[in-house]
Amino acid sequence: MAGFILRRLPLRGVLLTYTAEKALCVSWNRGLSVKDEGSSDKPGRANASPKIYTRTGDKGFSSTFTGERRPKEDQVFEALGTADELTSAIGLAREFCAEQGHTFVGELDKIQSVLQDVGSNIATPVSSARDSHIKKTRFSEKPVSDLEHWIDKYTDQLPALTNFILPSGGKSSATLHLARAVCRRAERSVAPIVRAGEADPSVAKYLNRLSDYLFTLARFAAMKEGKEEKVYRRTVEE
Repeated sequence: MAGFILRRLPLRGVLLTYTAEKALCVSWNRGLSVKDEGSSDKPGRANASPKIYTRTGDKGFSSTFTGERRPKEDQVFEALGTADELTSAIGLAREFCAEQGHTFVGELDKIQSVLQDVGSNIATPVSSARDSHIKKTRFSEKPVSDLEHWIDKYTDQLPALTNFILPSGGKSSATLHLARAVCRRAERSVAPIVRAGEADPSVAKYLNRLSDYLFTLARFAAMKEGKEEKVYRRTVEE
């Protein structure tokens, strides 16, 4: 089976795979039994967990969900790696927010799951995908609508924005700003893939809205915690 499973995460029938080099690709789960490269059929191995390393990427190539072998610096893997950084940054922010008892933590949990769907779509280049691939990894507009609803909800509770805000306002707010910056980079990395018709346009739209959501949420967290947001002030005299 091409693309051996390292970490099995069910996703619309798709399993995400994190390689030892941190590239993210996907493999379709065709059964409960997955054999790692180099494993044997000796007694005692049947129920063994697959190894965290596969050696399949040692020559600088990795696989997409469609089975293509591409260089690791390919745009697809760059975008997947940035999406992985984004969900990790959100995870860090989530922990700080949870410590403060913020009620929006559940939204961050949902977003992290949606980002796995984003990854599965990116990892399925349309040019090499069969209809079955596209059906399993299609990305809808519904998550975009959810973000817009949440943005409006928090914006209605915030004071009007009259100055440029610097990343600040406590640990929850500052880490949400960090996630926002990573999100912008993820959007930039996905843009050429979407323009080439290799990923759903809704993926780029989702990342665009997500950065707006994270900015709004950072301000909301600072307000709820009673923390001061630092305002940009020009330091160079004209």
